[in-house]
Amino acid sequence: MGKSFLGLTVYDAFMNRMEYIFQKFDHIVIAFSGGKDSGLLLELVNLYYQKHKTDCKVSVYHIDYEGNYQKTIEYVNRCMEKYPYFTYYHLCMPISASSGVSMYQSTWLTWDPANKNIWFRELPDNSINLDNHPFDFFEIGMADYDFQMKFGKWLHKKNNAKRTAVLVGIRAQESLHRYHAVTRNDAVTMFGKISYSRRIAMNIFNFYPLYDWTTEDVWRANGKFNFDYNHLYDLYYAAGVPLGDMRVANPFHDCGVNALRLYQVIEPVTWTKLVGRVNGANFAAIYGGTTAVGYKNIHLPDGHTWKTYANFLLKSLPEITREIYLKKFRSSIAYWTETGGTLPVHIIHELKVKGIEFENLGKPHSKRKYKNEYEIIRFSKYPDEIDIKEFRSVPSYKRMCITILKNDTSCKYMGFAQTKDELQKQKGAMEQWENSI
Repeated sequence: MGKSFLGLTVYDAFMNRMEYIFQKFDHIVIAFSGGKDSGLLLELVNLYYQKHKTDCKVSVYHIDYEGNYQKTIEYVNRCMEKYPYFTYYHLCMPISASSGVSMYQSTWLTWDPANKNIWFRELPDNSINLDNHPFDFFEIGMADYDFQMKFGKWLHKKNNAKRTAVLVGIRAQESLHRYHAVTRNDAVTMFGKISYSRRIAMNIFNFYPLYDWTTEDVWRANGKFNFDYNHLYDLYYAAGVPLGDMRVANPFHDCGVNALRLYQVIEPVTWTKLVGRVNGANFAAIYGGTTAVGYKNIHLPDGHTWKTYANFLLKSLPEITREIYLKKFRSSIAYWTETGGTLPVHIIHELKVKGIEFENLGKPHSKRKYKNEYEIIRFSKYPDEIDIKEFRSVPSYKRMCITILKNDTSCKYMGFAQTKDELQKQKGAMEQWENSI
């Protein structure tokens, strides 16, 4: 297997991390998605657990997004009761999941209690669902990430844990965004000096112990130890999908849009249900993985600047969707041309080399400790396009165009989080679902 960032093999580095985590925490949680990384995580934690006979409690949870390939369903069923000394939670709850395929639906409701007739399949045996769940925090339609956060707190309390470590199978190789997420050196949120950790609540921390593994390392480990895995990857391989593009997730999530078309070939019956469930699924299957949905390098149409192209795209949207984008785009323009935004010094230097006009306002006044040196800059004019390596980190009308093409109404691509207004609308939707059943 390959070398870790520490110079050890990635396997040895992982086992050292397990030793540290199991010493410091009395409750370990494995976030199991059914993909290759979380599957490997489950197997490696079991290897450590069996070898060291620790007294730590281990919980495994799987959020079932309903619309899965049959191979994924079979793999999840094999894993959810696999090691009897672990406690399992197969969660089939009506939560709000991200949709990257529709201009009309930014989210969709899994296991929708008001529309059981269009479910992809029946509830799995031994699942935790709306009819039998023990969660006092649950509300129909709550966002999946909000559910995960509160579920983690619920598990921590249920196990009377002093400290809970949630192990997540995220690897730095997968994207620049994930690289920053799992390697940042933020003393405020880390557990001790562990850069691949992040505090999510009091005495509850996320850990990313596979962060320095490559895709090749994952498959070498499966082969070396003869681990079971999701055989959907065999079908992906046979279909010619590159290793780095194989995804197992919510079928409508923006990270998997480019692979949505494979449902048509691999599971045509499931595909017909997908098309009937979320508006825009068929379009995404045809054009997913192309510049039409902001994938790879998009090209500016003749006769347009990125600003005029952004305006053109906005005019093509439904009014409600257009207003969502306009509110955030106006906020971005005001922020970067009036208040000023914070960027790493190396990016600011690159902007100078490119001849971009801006005013340097000096260092941030925040007491937060940054891993890199940052400064505040203010643009004299909102940039049309900035051709630098970390393009996504800086404002531009081109970035707005990509955001629209990705159906990213939350504007996560531009660095936005949910606003209070959006959260209020989400709360209203939850109350509507509650009153409809």
